[in-house]
Amino acid sequence: MFFYDKSLEYPLHIKKANPKAAKVIISQYGGPHGEIGASLRYLSQRYSMPYPELRAILTDIGTEELGHFEMVASMVHQLTRGLTEEQIKQGGFEDYFVNHTAGVYPQDSAGVPFSAATFAVTGDLLSDLNEDLAAEQKARLTYDNILRLVDDPDVREPIKFLREREIVHYQRFGEALRIAQERMDCKNFYAFNPSFDQK
Repeated sequence: MFFYDKSLEYPLHIKKANPKAAKVIISQYGGPHGEIGASLRYLSQRYSMPYPELRAILTDIGTEELGHFEMVASMVHQLTRGLTEEQIKQGGFEDYFVNHTAGVYPQDSAGVPFSAATFAVTGDLLSDLNEDLAAEQKARLTYDNILRLVDDPDVREPIKFLREREIVHYQRFGEALRIAQERMDCKNFYAFNPSFDQK
């Protein structure tokens, strides 16, 4: 069960509309390395995770990613609320506006809608944890790229916060992988999966 705290993990007070910034930031909402995929990935992987403390890590991080999903949506909303026709045209926001007005829709910066095909849930703890490590690095890189393109401090500071959380998640998944390898029979894991009967 989840309890909803009606506040963002990091406060957002974006004063200036900026559809150009919204167009790149939306990738972390519904793009291939975005927060919706991260939350669904981890909250789905936890069911087949055999070790309780690793399930807890997946639940904790997956839940936090839901908060990041909300932050990114709030940023996109604050950057696009009250746009004039001129701002829409100057910001290159016409294609998005035609389909979604200023609604927040899960897609990447190129307009490709979110797809669950962008992440994996295999039921294999090594595969899933390595997927998670890579996912956090890709999300960190996306935030790095956003920081290269956006100069408004009202936007940059929350983006830096989200970037830092990706690094923390990467470290926690690294610890989880170490715990998993210590508990598994690593000598024969790659020859066969010990969780299945080998006859």
